Amino acid sequence: MLQTNNYLKSHRNKSLVECGCDEAGRGCLAGPVFAAAVILPRGYKLKGLNDSKQLNAEQRLYLRERIEADSLSFAVARLSNIHIDKYNILRAAIKAMHKAIDGLNMRPQHILVDGNRFNPYQDIPFTCIIKGDGIYASIAAASILAKTYRDEYMEKLHHTYPMYNWTSNKGYPTTDHRRAIAEHGSCKFHRMTFKLLPDPIQPSLFDQ
Repeated sequence: MLQTNNYLKSHRNKSLVECGCDEAGRGCLAGPVFAAAVILPRGYKLKGLNDSKQLNAEQRLYLRERIEADSLSFAVARLSNIHIDKYNILRAAIKAMHKAIDGLNMRPQHILVDGNRFNPYQDIPFTCIIKGDGIYASIAAASILAKTYRDEYMEKLHHTYPMYNWTSNKGYPTTDHRRAIAEHGSCKFHRMTFKLLPDPIQPSLFDQ
């Protein structure tokens, strides 16, 4: 059960149709970056809605079901590790957010983005908000959709590449993930522009 009774802000501009955007997977060594865009009803409140990183897997899935049922429109998009290596992770994450906005079935009048970097989307004004996923409901909703859809994607990849334990680490640079890369090498889903293994001159990560 969700514990908090606090509600995130339902809007920044009362008179505009706002879309919240966020991404998941920027810091991973493998897999795509996912992004979501969500338009919630004006005045929307959902108990327990928060930054996805502050929630456990059960809470995120419960809230995802509610978000998808309650939202006026939502969309989830991804850019592959190939595109991440081509564009760099920041540009790829922003492109994924643009792609998610493309998937909405209604046009927002203002875009709320988690973080401090974004590129203009068409002629729609936007506001970047550091830690916005803990402030605005629409951004938090987007963070939950991006996170849960990406987790499910990595869990499916695990069945083909079980040696990397992506059901657990989801592609992030954990000790077990890097140990598996050192033992088995990388695969076609790894981001080759990222440092997959620590520098040899550093103390061994695998002795910890």
